[in-house]
Amino acid sequence: MRLAQIIAGGGASGFYERMALLLAHNGHQVFPIISPDPGLELRLRTGALPPMVLEFGGMLDFATLKGIREVLQARKAQIALAWSGRAASFLPRGPWVNVGRLDGYYGRNEFGHCAYLAGSTPGIVSHIVQSGFAPAKVLYLPDCVEDYIRDDPARRETLGVPEDAPLLLGLGPLERSRGFDTLIRAAARLPEVYCVIAGEGPERVALSRLIAQLGLEKRVRLLGARRDTGALLKAADVFVCPARQRPLGTAVLEAFSAQTPVLATDVEGEHGVVRDGDDGLLVPVDDAEALAAAARRIFSDTRLRVKLALVARQRFAGEFSPQAVLGIWLENLQKLLP
Repeated sequence: MRLAQIIAGGGASGFYERMALLLAHNGHQVFPIISPDPGLELRLRTGALPPMVLEFGGMLDFATLKGIREVLQARKAQIALAWSGRAASFLPRGPWVNVGRLDGYYGRNEFGHCAYLAGSTPGIVSHIVQSGFAPAKVLYLPDCVEDYIRDDPARRETLGVPEDAPLLLGLGPLERSRGFDTLIRAAARLPEVYCVIAGEGPERVALSRLIAQLGLEKRVRLLGARRDTGALLKAADVFVCPARQRPLGTAVLEAFSAQTPVLATDVEGEHGVVRDGDDGLLVPVDDAEALAAAARRIFSDTRLRVKLALVARQRFAGEFSPQAVLGIWLENLQKLLP
């Protein structure tokens, strides 16, 4: 398969990189086209996939359109896959098949040149169909996350957490939509429990103030940006995703991979990913009392905790591991080939 993958900024660069390298390392010809991103460019070059770097400017950026067309023509691409509406708006028509991939509940205005659309979750696939797009032309192309099962746990003393203390973990940008204030309020209802949150963002000051107001400085810590996601997940007893709105919590899948029990809010993205009582527990959004009660239930019920972790790991291996995701991508994309 000869596939051009086109991305124009945004938060999906990690997924883009993993899928580009995964497809290439499994014998497919991948042609990366990216907007300026020195880190992504270096990582792709290191993986023997040097990208074409284009500006993806405004409506009059004819150079980007010309550059994409030249790559598609020169490499005889069979499929041109755009990873966002902005990237899709630059797709030229030609003998290749244009596919636009959505990773959120967006409109279709910028995907006019796409013969097919793809969703990164079953919920987004349903959203595309409900918007009026022909079901036969909607694909499921899930994200690929890393497998952390073999990572060593972070040393608790470096996190300021006693070895024998129950530990909740939050991961992600410190933004209001992530609901970390609800997690902190839940921790206040669990006097024996410690909580660490890894991430950085505009809500840091407000969250720090909330921790101080609730007198939780000894038990709740903001770790800042971290790169040791696997180590943190392996050190935690429960991973908590208290989001108010998310198309899919990638960290939930990472927790599945690490075999760490998951506690999440029942937002649209998690519902259908986390199966309540099977591979995780779901609670209402913005309900600190329900979040605390669910955490208390996991900590007090060893059989439940083990079951959630084992079933989540089985689901990761069968549905979300790199090889499982590769199989889903190939099954969907190969249908488009002549």
